[in-house]
Amino acid sequence: LVLELNQVIIPTYGTVPDQQNLHTPEWVDFDDKPDSLFFKDGQRRIDFVLVYEDESKKMTHKRSDRKKQKRKRQVYESNLINNGLQLEATRSVLDEKLIFVKVHAPWEVLCTYAEVMHIKLPLQHNDLKTRDSAFNWFSRLFRVDENIIKPEQEFFTAPFQKEHLSNFYIQDKDTFFNPATRSRIVHFILSRVEYATKNNVKKFGINKLLDTGIYKAAFPLHDSNFRHLSSDPNCPNERYLLYREWAHPKNIFKLQPLDFIRKYYGEKIGIYFAWLGFYTNMLTVAAVVGVGCFLYGCLTKDNCTWSQEVCDPSIGGNIIMCPQCDKVCTYWNLTITCESSKKLCIFDSFGTLVFAVFMGIWVTFFLEFWKRRQAELEYEWDTVEYLEQEEQVRPEYEARCTHVVMNEITQQEEHVPYTAWGKCVRVTFCTSAIFFWILLIIASVVGIIVYRLSVFLVFSATLSQHISGTEAIRKYLTPQTATTVTASLISFVVIMILNIIYEKVAILITDFELPRTQTDYENSLTTKMFLFQFVNYYSSCFYIAFFKGKFVGHPGSPVYWLGKYRNEECDPGGCLLELTTQLAIIVGGKAIWNNIQEVLLPLVKNLIGRHSAAARSEKVVPRWEQDYHLQPIGKLGLFYEYLEMVIQFGFVTLFVASFPLAPLLALINNMLEIRLDAWKLTTQFRRMVPQKAQDIGAWQPILQGIAILAVVTNAMIIAFTSDMIPRLVYYWSFSVPPYGSHSSHTMKGYINSTLSVFNISDFRNASKPFSPWFGNQTTCRQVYRDLRYPPGHQHQYEHNIYYWHVIAAKLAFIIVMEHVIYFVKFIISYVIPDVSQKTKSKVKREKYLTQKLLHENDLKGVKKTMGKIADKIIKGADSAFRPKDE
Repeated sequence: LVLELNQVIIPTYGTVPDQQNLHTPEWVDFDDKPDSLFFKDGQRRIDFVLVYEDESKKMTHKRSDRKKQKRKRQVYESNLINNGLQLEATRSVLDEKLIFVKVHAPWEVLCTYAEVMHIKLPLQHNDLKTRDSAFNWFSRLFRVDENIIKPEQEFFTAPFQKEHLSNFYIQDKDTFFNPATRSRIVHFILSRVEYATKNNVKKFGINKLLDTGIYKAAFPLHDSNFRHLSSDPNCPNERYLLYREWAHPKNIFKLQPLDFIRKYYGEKIGIYFAWLGFYTNMLTVAAVVGVGCFLYGCLTKDNCTWSQEVCDPSIGGNIIMCPQCDKVCTYWNLTITCESSKKLCIFDSFGTLVFAVFMGIWVTFFLEFWKRRQAELEYEWDTVEYLEQEEQVRPEYEARCTHVVMNEITQQEEHVPYTAWGKCVRVTFCTSAIFFWILLIIASVVGIIVYRLSVFLVFSATLSQHISGTEAIRKYLTPQTATTVTASLISFVVIMILNIIYEKVAILITDFELPRTQTDYENSLTTKMFLFQFVNYYSSCFYIAFFKGKFVGHPGSPVYWLGKYRNEECDPGGCLLELTTQLAIIVGGKAIWNNIQEVLLPLVKNLIGRHSAAARSEKVVPRWEQDYHLQPIGKLGLFYEYLEMVIQFGFVTLFVASFPLAPLLALINNMLEIRLDAWKLTTQFRRMVPQKAQDIGAWQPILQGIAILAVVTNAMIIAFTSDMIPRLVYYWSFSVPPYGSHSSHTMKGYINSTLSVFNISDFRNASKPFSPWFGNQTTCRQVYRDLRYPPGHQHQYEHNIYYWHVIAAKLAFIIVMEHVIYFVKFIISYVIPDVSQKTKSKVKREKYLTQKLLHENDLKGVKKTMGKIADKIIKGADSAFRPKDE
């Protein structure tokens, strides 16, 4: 197929015509075909829909304002027509105030802008032989039926060029550009067409028209109803197939039709679901190992010697603990913590150590294999060279390019939106704003800590903890437990409130920065949001894991917070169980909140919209009006979906040593998340403008950073939050001579040896408890394992030799664990290449074909032309030197 196309000059913006030269859309009536995707002639496909409210019927604005809005809209639509687009306007069936402007891009416009946007299109079929995987028979059981959704044909592609049109694989002009590509091209034009000029500054773009209310909506069409097939024989019914074979809950165990998703929604959504599916599949392995470690803890908890000693009436029953706060707290019996010590044995076991090491290696495999998978998708979806060639400058950036600078490389003048000094001011302001909000989060965390310290006094005074008490609830509802649960719930509420506020602030800051491209914009916003969310979500967990109970002094000399509140102490078993509780509340609460926010809100809004139109439901409603009443996807699209999953990834990896069931909970949540997101996109939201995406963007280095930090945090949790190292030191060194009295290594006597002794006569008046002491005992035991010399010793209340052995063992453990895991991570990263050999071969083959089909044909044409010229020159020279008599 060879078409001679006239050269089309593409202005960056349209021109502002005079009133008499305005072009207007063609007005038509609805033809009662609810499933039609075409103009009234049935030939021209609807590539985009613009919706506005008839200015003559508006009553909310002044007449002069309505005229200005109408003028801007008319100029905009006229410039769209000047740029080659075709418009058709139809009045709403349900609301006579609404006007729907349907936009169609002719073949010439598509070809012109495809070349401008460097869109890659098919050259010929992929002729490389592919080998089926050994697990292909197994994966086929979980794939979508190929008879329902046919596999996409593989092509070698190249950036489109009109002059090489004959070299591209064109069977039909109407299908050469698929609907997603057509919509993307039209949106590119819509974003760059001018509608007004004020003070020599051009105003342009559909986004600004939407923000100012001149248009109420702009969106591409879904191709059918998701519940049933379209009555239009030309409709591919891709939305219906996606709902039935992807978004429906029955497909929860099926693999996703990624190529089909990409074809319908574009590469950006496709890469998100590809990453989420890959992450979920990898979580299966982590969940199995995590459940195994949890079951190991459950099976071995009855053999937990130190827990048995806590619960033993002859051991724990005879150990009297010092009060945990000043004056109002009482002495208490160690057996109160019997139930929590049993639970702690499940999580604080040898299996936890194994699982922490495993997760450090697992996260490396996940990231390395994802890089390979991402490289395959980059090639298959033609985004390998996307960032260098195809991405366009944001219209908002172009509109501010008023300063002229010299490009150091080209030595030519170019326009930028701000000077070097202006950029410095913007960066300084944005950085200061980010730090301010991070400090605000830290302040809220401090507020939660103060709450914990103050409310612990209240619970200690109201929840009876007398040693002679017999209430069954006393075993479970301790002041420590009540404080932990209520503080975690308050922390969760504060986190959610700060999230809502900061999201708006982060967008304002990023808009002020004025990034050049959409990728730059999203990466900048991603970095800001994640820094905030990291501190917001993880700060309370870091406090419990690494700060709580670490700087408390001893009963005779406690350390005070803000000079007033006595620092919190951990249970005798440490703060690991409290960290587990905090994680369970935040992760569970976050999942429930997100599902309510993401699913119920758009569902309720759509139900309200349908109910308001119920009186007019007997009317036949066109496809564009049905889509208009769906919810808009939002400017940031999938940003919040990524953010939710990356925060979850942090919980799964950073604190997994305290909660081995985290991968299982994440796996269950993600299996539901995939289908909920799919259901939401296909049923509740308008179709997104298809966008290109080469990878998951700034989330990739964030995941790598979390993976590196996870090794450190899990090693420190095992060393400082868990009680594993002190137990191992006791077992191997202090249970036997010269420090211990047992003949062989044992855990017997661990509790009695590690709880420091304190003489009650050494209490200060400011902290001496009101409750009277009873019996003939003169000492109590320190709640936390601070390992100090007993009263009467020449170094009383100073750290003993056992303490220094434990500190040395903890530091040695952290160093060894980190180095071993980092070394294994390095080996894995080196052994597993980022791009598979199969993908490399395809890329090389495509480049070869591009060179051969596009460039060598040009050379042949040049040679042919030069050959004719050479023949003419030779003939001319021959006749010049020929004898006259001839």
